[in-house]
Amino acid sequence: MTAPALPILDNHMHLNPSGRCLDAVREFARAGGTHLVLVSLPPWSLGVEIGAPDDYRQVFDKVLAIARRVREEMVGVFVVLGVHPAEINGLSGRFGLARAVEIMEGGLEAAREYVEKGAAIGLKSGRPHYPVDKEVWNASNGIMRRSFELAKDAGCAVQLHTESATEEGLEEIAGIAKEAGLAPEKVVKHFAPPMVKICGRMGIFPSVLAGQDAVKKALGEGTRFMMETDYIDDMKRPGSVLGPKTVPKRTKQLIPEWGEEVFWKIHKENPEKVYGIEINC
Repeated sequence: MTAPALPILDNHMHLNPSGRCLDAVREFARAGGTHLVLVSLPPWSLGVEIGAPDDYRQVFDKVLAIARRVREEMVGVFVVLGVHPAEINGLSGRFGLARAVEIMEGGLEAAREYVEKGAAIGLKSGRPHYPVDKEVWNASNGIMRRSFELAKDAGCAVQLHTESATEEGLEEIAGIAKEAGLAPEKVVKHFAPPMVKICGRMGIFPSVLAGQDAVKKALGEGTRFMMETDYIDDMKRPGSVLGPKTVPKRTKQLIPEWGEEVFWKIHKENPEKVYGIEINC
């Protein structure tokens, strides 16, 4: 009997109809990629202006339409929907901070409905990765907390876009998740450095950016992580953050040294456990 092929999953990729979109997917597949987690872009990237919570449905429906096209390319795709923490600045400038919070939390509530219908596997949330005043920071933490409450109710994971990971910051986030009733193991730190042991102590699950020697450093600490490119599919910044072939390319480069078994853990067992999905080639 032929041994099953190793699945290779990119845990955080964006696709945009105005970008390379399916060409990027084909590049990913040619390099050996089999599955990707398609994360919703900020509304402005898809030409949507948000004025009320239900406006987010336009974003989510566009992302799901892209996902259908990806499946036609015979690439497995799982969808994560939610709000980008940077939206708080534009929305508060237009509507005031209190209304901005209402709109963003309402967007997350809409995203939960897509999860409950089986159209998505998780929520996207977080807090600004740049300096903001205390009022905005506290409001952002409140929105993130709400995403954890909604994820607990829906039985799903949350992918977080936050400031650069530190032990103190991860501990704080894990604490907020626990207070909201969500197991930290369902909190995925997107754009994570190779802090596998620290994340393990906090319970948070790292999604390691697959550039340079990061994956090798992560493997030196264990296999409790996933890999991502954070490919943003912006024609003005081609290949940013990392190109679509990076995860399969890095995986294949490291198999001779680390063996294939560890990558079954990274690309199949870990995402199946975190998201409650099934990954087959």
